[in-house]
Amino acid sequence: MVEIRRLVLDVLKPHDPRIVEFTTELAEMQGIEGVNASLIEVDEKVRNLKVTVEGEINEQKIREKIDEIGGSVHSIDEVAAGEKLVEESKTLQD
Repeated sequence: MVEIRRLVLDVLKPHDPRIVEFTTELAEMQGIEGVNASLIEVDEKVRNLKVTVEGEINEQKIREKIDEIGGSVHSIDEVAAGEKLVEESKTLQD
């Protein structure tokens, strides 16, 4: 089976835990090589994050961890799979 190497997620989370704790908890998961979380929007009750996860990824375990921390996956915005990470190429439409 081909492994997922990168997931980019749109995540909603409450104000607590802070983005630092949220990101480090994901990064501590087995097989994860790195996590980047960027604040996209702040609402009265939630924060919207763009979360990029790289490594040997089990999507279901990532979702479960995010739920455990108090967040929820709003959408999957990018997936990279296979032996090599392939960066997105610009096209004329970009």
